[in-house]
Amino acid sequence: MSYNDRFIRACMKQEVDRVPVWYMRQAGRYDPDYRKIKEKYSLLEICKQPELAAEVTMMPVKKLGVDAAILYSDIMNPVASIGIDFDIVGGIGPVIANPIMTAADVERLKPIDVEGDLGHVLETIRILNRELDVPLITFAGAPFTIASYLIEGRPSKNYLRTKEMMYSQPKVWHELMRKLGDMVIAYLRAHMAAGGKAFQLFDSWVGALAPADFRTYVLPTIERIFDELSDLPQPKIYFPGVSSGELLPELGGVKADVFGLDWRVSIPEGRRRLNNGAAVQGNLDPTVLTAPIGVIESYAKEIIDQGIEQDGFIFNLGHGLFPEASLEKLAELTAFVHAYSTKAIRVRNGKETSHV
Repeated sequence: MSYNDRFIRACMKQEVDRVPVWYMRQAGRYDPDYRKIKEKYSLLEICKQPELAAEVTMMPVKKLGVDAAILYSDIMNPVASIGIDFDIVGGIGPVIANPIMTAADVERLKPIDVEGDLGHVLETIRILNRELDVPLITFAGAPFTIASYLIEGRPSKNYLRTKEMMYSQPKVWHELMRKLGDMVIAYLRAHMAAGGKAFQLFDSWVGALAPADFRTYVLPTIERIFDELSDLPQPKIYFPGVSSGELLPELGGVKADVFGLDWRVSIPEGRRRLNNGAAVQGNLDPTVLTAPIGVIESYAKEIIDQGIEQDGFIFNLGHGLFPEASLEKLAELTAFVHAYSTKAIRVRNGKETSHV
């Protein structure tokens, strides 16, 4: 079986013949076949069936032609192992039965037992390691994003209780960050041992913080996670989520190989703000996928042209796919990224004389 390693090479800033592409939430509700599976099983029920979770993970690889798979899972999965009772409620998201409010609540959190409580996740990774001909990306939710659910009790728009704990109970907050950091480190290390080829740390909502608060209350834990996993050879991605452009200058000390950008910051500006020489990933606005394919391609072309100015670029969205996205348009977009970037890279390298 031939193995497509373009994604890995781009993560490590090695030369590629075309830009690799994958999409956040690429295994999901935009796919009619996935919706049929969801009629029988909940997200958490799928996750607990390794063969089925592996099948769902592989569906977009086969249908879209993407250059990497991302594990079908949920960022909340590991918190069950540390003592949090939650459910994923349709139309809402994670709902916590026992929200974190006090120092005693944080003290009660247990160390994660990945093998004992999350062996189904590791078995899914092992199956995919055998079956895939593209790299498997696994992932975890970053401590701030997980904490926001644990404290608020469900998704929030203003993170009022989360910020209240940060400002009013800083010792409790930092202990929560320490415990969630430990959870993430153990969880991702087990993923890589099971056969993961890269991982992404999703910090979907940390853009809600001002840079000074991010620097004080979150960044030390992010740096610790990547420091403690720096011995792993697999590429490491940090995605600081939506509206995070103002946080990019703070990330110079984070030992990630790739940083994800949302659509509010251009690729050149993102690189300038990061100023760390790392690879970048992004950053099409997912809602552009509602446009005619010609419009989608024009946006993609601009992103690709900016991305290939330097080695180390992966095409992706600036956030996850939404249920109304078109499977057919995604397949067309993937083919366009591959075809256009192949020619554009040849022009950049002086092997062709004109663009597409």
